[in-house]
Amino acid sequence: MSPSTIEVRAATADDLAAAAAIYDEQVRTGISTFDLEPPPLSYWQHRLASTEPGDHFLVADDGEIVGFAYSSAYRPRPGYRLTRETSVYLAERARGCGLGRRLYDDLLARVRADGIHVVLALVALPNPGSVALHEACGFEHLGTMREVGRKFDRWLDTAWFQLSL
Repeated sequence: MSPSTIEVRAATADDLAAAAAIYDEQVRTGISTFDLEPPPLSYWQHRLASTEPGDHFLVADDGEIVGFAYSSAYRPRPGYRLTRETSVYLAERARGCGLGRRLYDDLLARVRADGIHVVLALVALPNPGSVALHEACGFEHLGTMREVGRKFDRWLDTAWFQLSL
């Protein structure tokens, strides 16, 4: 798979089921999310519908959706309005070819254009691919929280990453 032939664009309602399927696979088999059950489609509809500055939902499309990235509020209080939390998810066949970087480059440009000051990402550990992606995009490791999540009958750490725009 060549990431240069894949279109990165704003998500539409027609993309949500495919994006949800990518996420749901991580719910069932991975540690990239601590969800234990797939969220309903309304969860994704809510993300797509946000008009808050700095909130974006992008997909990677090569005839089918093979990945997505989004930015959303870090915390609900108004003092955090210029901070966003970001996430990226890729279908198994789209990993390791630079597509996560393409999605993040586009997402971060949009967030920056909205006047957002800081973006944060929370990475479940171990996840060397996600750590490498965030570091390559300029994120700085802030710290690791030990055993804050539990999935698949084991305790998992998470690491916070920050990028000042």
